[in-house]
Amino acid sequence: MSSQATVTLSVTYAVVLAVLVCVAVTVAVVARLDIGRPLVVASVRAVVQLAAISLLVIAVLRSWGLTAVFVASMLTIAAFTSGGRLGRRSPVVALPILAGVAPVLALVLLSRTVPTTPIAVVPIAGILIGGAMTATSLAGRRALETLRTRRGEFEAALALGFSDRDAALELCRPSASEALVPALDQTRTVGLVTLPGAFVGVLLGGASPVEAGAAQLLVLVGLLAVETIAAVLTVELVARGAIGR
Repeated sequence: MSSQATVTLSVTYAVVLAVLVCVAVTVAVVARLDIGRPLVVASVRAVVQLAAISLLVIAVLRSWGLTAVFVASMLTIAAFTSGGRLGRRSPVVALPILAGVAPVLALVLLSRTVPTTPIAVVPIAGILIGGAMTATSLAGRRALETLRTRRGEFEAALALGFSDRDAALELCRPSASEALVPALDQTRTVGLVTLPGAFVGVLLGGASPVEAGAAQLLVLVGLLAVETIAAVLTVELVARGAIGR
């Protein structure tokens, strides 16, 4: 069953990937979007990184020490990526990501909701870190853009006696909500529009559809918690001037 359900590496597979990249680039060029090169670079990086990770994970999953190092490296790269999006690569950008991931990951592991084994910890941690990174980037970019474009309203709030932080929060709070739209949409439509990766992965691993559904539900609800914490803290840091201002 699994051999029929999994992707087979072949020349055809490579050609399909190349065609898909070309389609994306062609559409971007025709639409005059200045992202043709980034699309190619991102695709090539994905190939190289996934090939390297596929080999690395074999060693990582044999050791708790290497697993901890691997998870820490994911956190570092996520913070670096969000920092680049927000124009500030500093340790403070890691705070929203870590604040979102740490309590949720601790809860699911300490409660033994998922097995406390490297093969379970690595993918769960990766999914949660990725969600926190996305929420941090979206909330931060939107909050900073709001403060730039609505500078007059910010100064008016200051004139009315608001503190710098409170004036910024009045304008930026909607940014946290907007950053959660992708996670909310994914959770609302799961099973109706998409069958997300955790469901498919657990199913291909030999679990029953019910077990796969339970795993996916845990991931989706966990992501909502992680991303909400990350988005709220990001907006707070922007309001306090710790990020970008």
